Amino acid sequence: MMLVLVGVAAASPAEAQGSPEKRIAFVVGNAAYKAGALPTPANDAGLIAQTLQAAGFDVIGARDLDQNGMRDAMRDFLTKANASGPDTVVFVYLAGYGLQYQGDNYFVPVDAQIANATDVPVQAIRVSDLTKSLSAINNRGSIVVLDAARANPFVQSNQPLAGGLALVDPDANQLIAFNAAPGTVAPQEAGPYGSYAHALAEMIRVGGLSLDDVFDRTRLRVGDLTKGAEISWDASKFKNAFNFFDRGPNAPAAAVSSAEDVANRTKPIRDFGERDAYFAALDRDTLQGYEDFLAAYPNDSMVRRVRAIVAARREAITWRETWIADTPEAYWSYLRRYPRGPHVWDARRRLEHFEAALEPPPSFTVIEYDVPPPPPPEVVYVDRPVLYFDDADFGYAPPPPVVFLAPPPPDFVVLAPPEPSVDVYVLPAPVFVPVPAWVEPPRDIAPPENNVIFNNIHNTVVNNTTVINNNTTVNENGAAPAAPGLTTGQKLAGAAVIAGAGAAALHVALPPSVQKKAAVLQKQNPAAAVKAAPGTAPAVAPSAQPQGGNAAAHVLPGANGQPLPAGAKLPANPGTAPTKQGQPPQATPNAVHNPAVATQPAQQGTNANAHALPGANGQPLPATGKLPANAGAAQTKQAQQPQATPNAGAHALPGAKGQPLPAAGNAAAVKGQNQVAKTPPPQAAPSGKPNPVAAAPKPNAHAPAAPAVVARTPAKPKAIPSNQARINSQPHVAAAPPRQANPAPAQPRPAPHVVAQARPPAPKPQAQPKPQPQPKVVQQQVRKPPPPPPQKPPEKKKCGAPGLPACH
Repeated sequence: MMLVLVGVAAASPAEAQGSPEKRIAFVVGNAAYKAGALPTPANDAGLIAQTLQAAGFDVIGARDLDQNGMRDAMRDFLTKANASGPDTVVFVYLAGYGLQYQGDNYFVPVDAQIANATDVPVQAIRVSDLTKSLSAINNRGSIVVLDAARANPFVQSNQPLAGGLALVDPDANQLIAFNAAPGTVAPQEAGPYGSYAHALAEMIRVGGLSLDDVFDRTRLRVGDLTKGAEISWDASKFKNAFNFFDRGPNAPAAAVSSAEDVANRTKPIRDFGERDAYFAALDRDTLQGYEDFLAAYPNDSMVRRVRAIVAARREAITWRETWIADTPEAYWSYLRRYPRGPHVWDARRRLEHFEAALEPPPSFTVIEYDVPPPPPPEVVYVDRPVLYFDDADFGYAPPPPVVFLAPPPPDFVVLAPPEPSVDVYVLPAPVFVPVPAWVEPPRDIAPPENNVIFNNIHNTVVNNTTVINNNTTVNENGAAPAAPGLTTGQKLAGAAVIAGAGAAALHVALPPSVQKKAAVLQKQNPAAAVKAAPGTAPAVAPSAQPQGGNAAAHVLPGANGQPLPAGAKLPANPGTAPTKQGQPPQATPNAVHNPAVATQPAQQGTNANAHALPGANGQPLPATGKLPANAGAAQTKQAQQPQATPNAGAHALPGAKGQPLPAAGNAAAVKGQNQVAKTPPPQAAPSGKPNPVAAAPKPNAHAPAAPAVVARTPAKPKAIPSNQARINSQPHVAAAPPRQANPAPAQPRPAPHVVAQARPPAPKPQAQPKPQPQPKVVQQQVRKPPPPPPQKPPEKKKCGAPGLPACH
């Protein structure tokens, strides 16, 4: 009975906690704009996506989406959010160009062409459509971040758009954040990451911070990184408690106690020292807080900067209330307060819509605003379309004191740039910086499966290689330790790539609609859709060679979960028979044996020469008229005739089963066979038909190009290629290019066979008669030496016949 009670008591807290929290995120970084590329948004999106993965979010995202791709991706995510259930927290991060138009904010796709203000709602994505759809979902809350307040190249006319983003009110249970305060823009940054994304990623990784604290500290860090040139903004109606990470029991003591932190946020601004008062106002980020600073310290060096912040905020509030009223009287009221303000043309466009006078009439009903009119010193800051805080007249903000913001972690001060993206639409994967040891994964959440970043926020275990605090421990497989000097994130990335799990582990999944689009692009133009990943074997360029044999024979290293071979090492050639002299076949050094394809022909290795054509890279061309190589054939004697065999592989077509095609007019020797010193006598044509079309040598081959017409005389002895095992003791003689010999006069010959050229810039063949319809017969006759003289009639018997003496 006691055991039953204990079980009930233990189950009660779990029931009280309810279902575990699910976390999903949608991240987009648009950088490759037709109107002008941006250096950081794609990297910023990759950094935020990776940070959210570490916090247990199931992240989908993409980069450089056009309008159709953006709308489809948003639809995919909203479908996922609706199906995720009521215990879900949603995070959206959009980096790129953002615009405001008539009170709404728009996110600009990379293909947008916006010449006039009226093009904005047609060419861009209205953000409120997304936020309202999210607020209609019954979940634990949503967080929407727009890293998009930038000086834009659109609408270069005499009726410009207002700068930056418009002030908005978040919907219920929602937080909205901008990289720059409403009506202001962030300065252009060279990268590799923007200051806002860098600061936000740092604060997300701090354990135990509430959602409001994360964005308040992000604002202080952004001001610190930009010396006051950028001031971020957020507004929240998020009602549920939320932490990205938890603070462990072994966490170091905070520089500021909880009681002191509360006091700093409630103490009047005038009670702070002159230096700390600015950061107290910036931390609160309210119009009242900034005005209190101006009243307490009117001669401080930060007065101009704070006055500009107040001017931009007051104008943004005024325009927001004007747009909500949306009447001619409201727009006349705005024009009377700000006759040259940033929203003048928005007000006039709305007045045109109402067919009202564009200028305020002498008398009308002025609407009442929640903020007083701007004092004269403020007007100068808003009599412009765009407000920049990086003006030297505002002064440079000092670093924040420790009582408001601790210094950044040493390993998060300078972040290494990410590797270039591998595939179209895929976000860059930055080098992962492990979170501090005292930061714990959030409790009571349901992280997605196979989230390598979340499972290894401190230590990394990938492919039996454990990375602990920048030290590598080699486990069961005896893998070599990582190179010294690498960070944990670099070891994680390398181990994941070696495991064949790079895309799944370190890259963010594409939305389903974007996946389909990427697959179509890759089929249409594989060379443009797929880029070679740095540090990996280059992809084999498509050629004119016909591909034959089993597809498994051309499987790339690391595909289908197979381990990658060591760098610059070729896989072994399974199936090669022993040599005649009893020597075992010479295996490629340090080859990796793959049992899954042990019966297949040799696979492509990481070495580009594994499938080099004969004559490429300075190798001598083989003699004319030879049959293609047959991997796995048994050894023959030096002068032995090739025998017909029932095995179909003995007469495989050139290029079949993954074998490289021979060069024009030439064929590779059988691996492991001795070279035949002289041309064998004629024999019956084999049952297998050779391929009459051969590929021309590569343009960069150093050997001379083979002649277009096949030689009719016996070929000279062929040199053994340097990458082939030499079996006999014959000296290695470099073979000269095949030469066209005089035809034998013994019998008439068929028309010479013109070899098709596979790729330019091989020499053009001379005009020749059309090839015979039976290439097999032509090639066999071409390779024959002059026929033997006709046999003499049998001599008359000289004995044993009637009338002749007996034979002895």
